[in-house]
Amino acid sequence: MRNSEKSLDQEYWENQYKTKATGWDLGKVSPPLKEHFEVIENKDSRILIPGCGNSYEAEYLLSQGFTDITVIDIAPTLIESLQGKFENNPSIKIILGDFFEHQGEYDLIIEQTFFCALPPKMRENYVSKIHQLLSSKGKLVGLLFNKTFESGPPFGGSQSEYEQLFEPHFEFLQMDLCQNSIKPRANSELFIEFQKKDLK
Repeated sequence: MRNSEKSLDQEYWENQYKTKATGWDLGKVSPPLKEHFEVIENKDSRILIPGCGNSYEAEYLLSQGFTDITVIDIAPTLIESLQGKFENNPSIKIILGDFFEHQGEYDLIIEQTFFCALPPKMRENYVSKIHQLLSSKGKLVGLLFNKTFESGPPFGGSQSEYEQLFEPHFEFLQMDLCQNSIKPRANSELFIEFQKKDLK
């Protein structure tokens, strides 16, 4: 099986966590997201983090008083770890499952290394699913790579590709090169803030 076909395979991601082969893991909330979270006024916003990994973003949001966070990932070992990490916290819901089968409604969806883990052929499905899960005027906020990789995951891309991909479903409030990325990702991350279009 080629890497591009492993990207949504539960066994592949489960093995990454079991063997701690998680080179994408920063060990903390990403600085551009941390900065954005600090200016969100509505602490009761319904927030979803797909492909949540070790959920440093969720941890930071909880520390800032947010009350309605859902995280979802496909790897059982990871979810078991998160259930222990966030035990008895009523402000967070932890789901083992496939994002593309998930149902719900959210005001904000956080993108952090999930999009780039998907094979490029899945990207249109990702955009449609994000649009479906967002409430009216809901937002997708996060980081996308502005670079290419020889193989994946991660799978890279460019601003022009993202503009073409997301434009039918979203208004672009922001898509700029990050000024406060961690050093290994400097000049290779775009910060995005896209608002759902209410399609006729």
